[in-house]
This record gives sequence, structure tokens and C-alpha cells, in this order.
Amino acid sequence: IQEPEEKKIALELLETEQAYVSRLHLLDQVFYTELMKEAKNGKTVPEEVVKMIFSNISSIYQFHAKFFLPELQKRMEDWSCNPRIGDVIQKLAPFLKMYGEYVKNFDKAVELITFWSEKSPPFQELIADIQKRKVCANLTLQHHMLEPVQRIPRYELLLKDYVRKLPPESPDRDDAEKALEMIFMVAKHSNAAIAEMERLQNLWAVYQRLGLEDDIVDPSNELIKEGPIQKISTRNNSTSEKYLFLFNNMLLYCVPKVIQVGAEFQVHLRINVDGMKVRQ
Repeated sequence: IQEPEEKKIALELLETEQAYVSRLHLLDQVFYTELMKEAKNGKTVPEEVVKMIFSNISSIYQFHAKFFLPELQKRMEDWSCNPRIGDVIQKLAPFLKMYGEYVKNFDKAVELITFWSEKSPPFQELIADIQKRKVCANLTLQHHMLEPVQRIPRYELLLKDYVRKLPPESPDRDDAEKALEMIFMVAKHSNAAIAEMERLQNLWAVYQRLGLEDDIVDPSNELIKEGPIQKISTRNNSTSEKYLFLFNNMLLYCVPKVIQVGAEFQVHLRINVDGMKVRQ
């Protein structure tokens, strides 16, 4: 007898979850635990650094190993008399917001690994030593750390597929559709969190170049464009270099500072964009 399509997808979800939990185990119980132990002995890097690299991986591991995987296993064992996974995924979805923190921290974590590997040979050696073990399958720590970043999109794809293959009269239809909606919102939430964080970081960098003038620093501003312009003086036919920052609400007319201590530019003029017209 051919297994129903939706059961195949549910089994794929279970199998990938088992593999995922062993990857989380490797990150939390092996890499994090052993690096932390050496850091405490003062042999490699400060403890703080190890904590910053692994962010909230322990919570993510505990959640999947102790809650989601066992619930999913139970569902698949009872499949013949109760074919459903939608309710379990609904319980999972709100907890996936924990990933926001991990995903946001990911680039920083990779930078820290690179920086401290160069700075502390014992740190690099310990990582290399763990990477040589069979459980690492010849992959680097950075590679394993990418797995949680890719997990939510994977849930979304599997669940979309599952909902598509469900027969209209399936007892799991309502729950599965609701679960998909919830997962979709979480995925959107974590992408939006990353985009917002990048926007604020870029904005802050611009403010620093402008010398952090109080009345200009506003987190809701958006930088649209920046660049140098030549100002032509009609009086003595000379040109001088100026620099423009165009925000959603103002245009800053700046002069590059000769001595760049603290700021790169001096703001000479603020022009409100209300009533501005653009001409080719």
C-alpha cells in the first residue's frame, strides 16, 4: 500500500527534527560546554566571549530536545489512529521567537570566532580538535552554527507542503492551516528584526560621522542617499567639495572636516524636504 503523501511529509519533519536535535546537542553540549570549561580555566578566551558566540543556543536546544521532538515522536507513533501534527506545531510556533536573538547575533558570532582564533591559538586548537571528531562530519563550527538560522524556513516549506497534500476532509486541516499561518508570522518577525537592526546600525554609523549632533539623532530617520558634490562659486570661479546626506525628512549640507577627530563632517545647513521638488 502506498503511504499517503501527507504522512511522508510528517515523517520527513520527524527525521529532520531528529538530525537537527543532534546538531543542537553538538553545538550546546559539546562546543559550548567544552569551550566554556576551558574559558573558566583561563586558558583560551574570556567567558563572556564564549557566551556571546553561542547566544541563546542552550534554550533552543532544550526546547527541541525536551519538548518538540518528543511530542512529534508521539504523534507519529499514533498516526494510524490519530493522523495529525498541526496541534503540536501550533505549540511550537510561539517559542520560535527565541530564534530572533540567535539569528540577529549570528554574524557577530562568526566575527568573534575569527577574531579570537587569530588572537588565541589555544582557542583555535580546541575548536580544531572538536571539529576533527566523527560527530562533526568534517564540517566547521561556523557551518554547524548556521543550522538554526535555516531551521525556521525549513519548517515553513515542509508545513506548506503538508497542508497542500492534506485531503480536504482531513481532521488535521484546520490545525495545520493555523499552524502554517503562525510559522509564517514568526519567519516574517525574525526577518523584520534583522532588517530593523541593520537599519539602526547603519543610521548610527552615519550619526557618528556627523559628530552626533543632538537634534539630528533620531532613530526613526531613514538615510536615502549620500555623496560628494562640487560647489561652484561664481564670484571667483573656484570649486569646493561639499557632501550631502539625504534623509526622509531633511537634507544635510556638510563640509568635510580637515582634521577628522570624532566626526568626519561638519553640518553647515539643514534643509527641510517638505515642499522640495526634484528636477531632472
